[in-house]
Amino acid sequence: MGGVVDTASIIQGYARGYFLMADEGGRLDWYSSKNRALIPLDRRFRYPKSLKRVLNQNRFSVAINRDFAGVCAGCADRSLTWISPELMQIYQQLHQAGWAYSFETWQGDQLAGGILGLAIGGVFIGESMFYKIPDGSKVAMVKLVEHLRERNFCLFDAQMQNPHLARFGAYTIPEQEYHARLESALLKHCHFV
Repeated sequence: MGGVVDTASIIQGYARGYFLMADEGGRLDWYSSKNRALIPLDRRFRYPKSLKRVLNQNRFSVAINRDFAGVCAGCADRSLTWISPELMQIYQQLHQAGWAYSFETWQGDQLAGGILGLAIGGVFIGESMFYKIPDGSKVAMVKLVEHLRERNFCLFDAQMQNPHLARFGAYTIPEQEYHARLESALLKHCHFV
């Protein structure tokens, strides 16, 4: 995928149900999942009771794109990462074109955590999340779901299931059902900001 990135082709790939990841050698390629993980935007969304206290304390403020590059760097900063320098550059280009967003939590002037994703039609595709301050990414998840509901998004694609996402009610659906729901969600005209 080296060279100049064609933003329209990247968005078309995501709109067809694929997502980008780099392998251990840094080679970037398209992937899909036989069982797609979704974050519910209805009453099935839940979060740990301990997080209710944190939310009630208002320890974090929320921002969108206040530090997009910082969220990308935070998401990539782990021992095993699928976010290569080339993919970070693609995210930056998608951000500049109005497709990629960072949904952030802040504690004062410090970036506490965030979620990186793409908004296409009525679908938000979560690429990654991170935290620097405990509960920073969890609060971001709760506030992002509220934001997506307010903006009438109908699909929150988390790509692959993990135990952390399951705590928020994430569930998987077969690839065929995912594509049908994706196709329907792409017809909506939602605005992330």
